[in-house]
Amino acid sequence: MRKSWGAIDLLVVAVFVAIGRSVHARGLSLAGLLSTGWPFAAGLGAGWLALAARHRDVTSLGGGAVVLVCTVAIGMALRVVSGQGTAVAFIIVALAFLGAGMFGWRLCSFWLRHRRPSAPGP
Repeated sequence: MRKSWGAIDLLVVAVFVAIGRSVHARGLSLAGLLSTGWPFAAGLGAGWLALAARHRDVTSLGGGAVVLVCTVAIGMALRVVSGQGTAVAFIIVALAFLGAGMFGWRLCSFWLRHRRPSAPGP
């Protein structure tokens, strides 16, 4: 498992949090970003631990599904427990944005690993 793959997922979460805070005029202070982002970061960590425990490929689409579901489900649960709240629309937006980011880089990785070498020129 490469550490850089985890950094990409964490970057997706960080961008999601930053966009959400800016759209809702919450500001982009470090404390604010951490306050909003920690539930999703915890869910992301749980997803990565689940993959490691089952020896699953972190770059596969199946691995991405595990990470996405853990990130959103645990993230939303922790938001509720910590008094931050959630709504159905927020869950849908989180699934869509985080899913696009987490599956997007995995699809690119798959394509790069499985593309055919180009034929030599004339």
